[in-house]
Formats: sequence, structure tokens, C-alpha cells
Amino acid sequence: MFALDTDIFAFIKPSLDAHTLGINSAAELLRQCGYKVIIGDDVIDKAMNDFRYEANRRLVLDWLRQNGINHIGISYRLDQDEAVKMMGYFMHELENNGMLHYQGGPIRGVFYGGLPEGCRKIEKEHKGFVKTFMGGESVRETLTKMGIPEDRIPKDIMEGSRYDDLRMEIGKDVIQSQEYTGFKPLDRSGYKDFGTQRDTLIKRLEHNMQKPFMPLIRAHVGPYSSSVDRLDSIKEFISWAKELANAGYLDILSIGTSQLTQSNFGEDWGDKPNGGGVPINSPEEYRMVWEAARPLLLRTYAGTKNIPQLAEMYEKTINICWHALSLWWFNKLDGRGPYDLYTNLKQHIETMKYIAKTNKPFEANVPHHFAFRGADDVTYIVSAYLSAKLAKKMGIKTFILQNMLNTPRSTWGIQDLAKSRAMLKLVKSLEDENFRVILQPRAGLDYFKPDLEEARIQLAAVTALMDDIDPHDETSPPVIHVVSYSEASHLATPDIINESIQITQYSLQKYRQMRRNDRIEDMSKRQDVKERMLELIDAAKTVISGIESSVSDPYSAQGFYTIFASGFLPVPYLWGEVDEFRYAKYWRTKPVKGGVKVVDENDIPVTYDKVVDYAKGNIREIEKRFSSFR
Repeated sequence: MFALDTDIFAFIKPSLDAHTLGINSAAELLRQCGYKVIIGDDVIDKAMNDFRYEANRRLVLDWLRQNGINHIGISYRLDQDEAVKMMGYFMHELENNGMLHYQGGPIRGVFYGGLPEGCRKIEKEHKGFVKTFMGGESVRETLTKMGIPEDRIPKDIMEGSRYDDLRMEIGKDVIQSQEYTGFKPLDRSGYKDFGTQRDTLIKRLEHNMQKPFMPLIRAHVGPYSSSVDRLDSIKEFISWAKELANAGYLDILSIGTSQLTQSNFGEDWGDKPNGGGVPINSPEEYRMVWEAARPLLLRTYAGTKNIPQLAEMYEKTINICWHALSLWWFNKLDGRGPYDLYTNLKQHIETMKYIAKTNKPFEANVPHHFAFRGADDVTYIVSAYLSAKLAKKMGIKTFILQNMLNTPRSTWGIQDLAKSRAMLKLVKSLEDENFRVILQPRAGLDYFKPDLEEARIQLAAVTALMDDIDPHDETSPPVIHVVSYSEASHLATPDIINESIQITQYSLQKYRQMRRNDRIEDMSKRQDVKERMLELIDAAKTVISGIESSVSDPYSAQGFYTIFASGFLPVPYLWGEVDEFRYAKYWRTKPVKGGVKVVDENDIPVTYDKVVDYAKGNIREIEKRFSSFR
């Protein structure tokens, strides 16, 4: 049933659930369509936690009546059985009070956003009256499900959705035709050091710079089961490595090690929980993996303590093809490591100096970690630039620029293009004869739908997005991190990884052929993308200039600590060490036309001069802390 012009939408998120991005994105879309949207406050959120109690039910229903609400959405991404019970109580209460539209009541639509199994049960139980959102819905799909007439959707939203819808249609053709299954492995051999201890990413990349260019493919692999012995888990991983190497589709095997491997390598783990991933715990086990995986290039997670020593061990055991560090992350800030931020930064910089001596590439595993914590698009870009410039100052010659698209997953494709191009342009401005940037795009961590057929289509569609970042350079992207289509459903086995690579490589070539035949729009000519890119570059330069003109020795451990603690890089969803880093949490962010912007207390986007001025005002206080660190 279509929404009327006068309809009012509302959303409630039980206070137990910290996830708010989906609600914020949907609310912003509806507001742009001209609808009034109300978000439940703390009182309503708490009442929804225990909706089974009569007082709480009365409180929520009175709130619906008093605000004249016609469409109500509930978001709950925790326990699925609890979600089904909650929606059961809620619908029963609406019906008992005659509030549903078919009873003559005001409620014309009920929506639920949550985990897949909960969504399926809720749709079945309520016979489709409750429209469910599992995540990954397009802009058009979201608004259609909410009953918004097409003539109420603004032109810029329709244009943004059109690009995403077109890529999904192309992806659908790719998957339904099954032609991708005919894509054969590529022969990457033919140069002297192929598959040996002297092989490198640069050697393999440069040997394969031929037409038609096919990017090197990296995939992250890490099987583990708590019911299996540690050594048996390693044996299974080794068998997977052999299978992937023999199949020939993969170029770079990224070893998904366990939390204990990263934090307690070489120690007696006792009864400590593994935390998922391959539980490797000795140099000998890494050497076994290298032998099994030949001729693949190998890389793995950095450690979260004794970081330089582990980097050196990776060189000796797996000839790691590039090192990756998270700088501000994988420490007490996010609960992933034992170090405080300042200690973590000092260890990372020491490790970067070692990486420079090895002449291996370095990847800053950074921008998307800011995005995970609610950062805006400009912060995403600035964090990448700062990381690249630090690497260059440490003597590193090759920088792997990881770009996680669809993050947050509400991001429109045209905004992803603008953000990607702005980031690439700024980071590449650092290039010279001693510093090279290699782009490595990937799909978002929570981008894929749990339906495997739809997820395959999404994988083909996001491959087209990767190609449109630099559409007239067929050697870009040089490396693709393929996230397997089963990501939202189950662990990717070698057959799924290989199929995901087939989809990616075939889709890339098909999309390029369509461009050559003028069957798709030339996204390099989209004025809206160009304008947004220039806006992002200008804002990023404002922040970078503010940092470099006001922070003492910005490209150092103390400098990076000060940048973060003063508030130059807003992270409103930071959960760890919140007292120490309260200035980093000062600003709010919200989705705006498919991107993410910093906003004030009235939800109005702020200029980046204000962000810089606020952070500058905190520097002196932050710098005083260093006397206590020594």
C-alpha cells in the first residue's frame, strides 16, 4: 500500500541493540522524499526491550497515537528468536487495539530490519504484512518496500539508484547466463622467480601487465571449528591451500589467522578462546603453509603485540608478499589487542621501518575501520592519506591502498565512485620515483545478502563499480581483494572462493566490453560524481592542512595520537577508551544522499573548518598527556 503525502514514519530500536546505521539511512531517505520521520527516544527504546510487559506496551502505543504515526519500523539485529517474539507481541498489541489500517486504524505499514532467519520467520508468521529488511537492499528497493510512490522520490535519489540498479541488472545477466563458469585459470608463470622464495608482488604484477589485463586476485581464507583439534584445523587449512593453489584461480592467499595467533603467538594458549580463524602457533606451521600454497603469494594479519618481531618472522617463513598494519586500530580502542593507542602506534612505526628495509609493499588497513565506527567520508579519505604519507616518510616504496566499497552498505554507487576517486587522487599525489601506489578495492564486509543467488549478482555488480573508479585505465585496479559471495551466509570453502574469482574476472571483462561497445554510461563523464569528488578533495585538504599546520611532528607516534585524540578524525561510534578519546566522539555523523557527513546537534552538515577548529582547540591539552606516557 502506497504511503500518503501526510503519512508519518517512525523507527524504534530496542536499547539493547547498538546498531543505528540502518535506521539513520532509511530515515534520511524518507526525509528526502518529503516525509516526516520520528526516531524513538531512550524511553521508547527501553520500553521496546521488554515489550511483553503491559506498561511498556501501553507506553509505545500511546507514543504512536500521540505522534500520528502511520508507518512503524523496528530494528533489532541481535537474538533472532527474541526478535520473532518481540514482533509477535508488537503485532498482537496493535491488532488488539484496532490500530492496523485494515481495522480502520492509523498503521498502514510495519517494517522490521534484522538478521536473515528472524526476517524469514517474521514474514511467514505475519503473512507478509510486516515488510522485512535483511540488509543490502538498494535505495529503490528500500523505498518501494516502504510504499513510497516513484513520483515522490527526488531526481538525485533516482539518478543514484539508477546506476546501482543498472549494475545489478548486468550482474543478474552474468549470473543467470552462467557464462562465468567458463572462465579458466590464468597462467601467471613465465618469469624467473615465479613461486620461489624470491617471488614478489611487484614481479608478478609487472610480468602480467599485458592485454587484456587481468588483475591479481587476493582472497582471505581462514577455516576453523571449535569442535576440531588445533592441529587438525591447521591440516584442514593446508589442504585448502593446496586445493586453491592447484586450481590456479587465486594469486594471493591471505591467511585468516585466529585472534590468539595475532595476540599470543608462540605461547601456551591453554583454555583461551581461539576467536575464529586458523590457529597457527609456530614458525614451522607457517613454513608448512608456504610449502603447501606454492606458487601462490602469501600474506597474513599483523600481530597485536610484539609486532615487529612477528613481521620479521612472516618474512622468514612465508615470504610475506606485503605487510599490513592498522595504526590506530587493533588495540584497546577496539578490544583487538593489549596495547594502549600510543604504544600501538610506536610499535607500528618501528615495524614500518623494518618493512622499508625489506623493500616489501605496505598496506594501511585503516580507512574502513574508521567507517565501521561511524566516520564520515572525508575522515575515510584523510586517514588513508595520513597513513600513506607516514609510510613514505618511513622509507616504504610501495603502498597498497585498500578501498572497502559499500561501507556503510547504505552508500550509493555514485558516492563510492566520488569517495574512491578523491582518495586515489590525494594518495597518488604522494607518488614519485621512490613511492608507488597500488589500488586494491574490495566489496564491503557486510555488503552481501544471505541469499546466495542474490549475493552472486551483488559480487558481479560491485566488480563493475571497481572498474568505474578509473574506467579508462585497463590496468586499474591492479589487485582485487575478492570477498566471497557466501560472506553473509557461511564460511567460503575453496570451491566458493574459486567461483567468486570466476564471477569477478568474467564480470570485469564483460563490463569493459560493454563500455567499448557504448552499451553502458561512461561514468568518467558524470558531473554529479565529479562535483562530489571535488567537494571531498577540498574538505580533505582542509583537514590535512589543519593537521600539518597545528600538530607537532604529525607523522610520528605522538603526532598520530594527537591527531586522533584531538578530534581531527571523528568516530562517533567509538566504544573503547571513550574517556581518553572523548574529543574523537564529539561530532555526530549521518547518511546524506548516499554518503556520510559530519553534522551538528540539529543534524545540519558542518563545514570542515569547524571540525579543524574544534580539534585545534584540544591539542594543547592532548600534548600535555605525553609527559605521563614517558
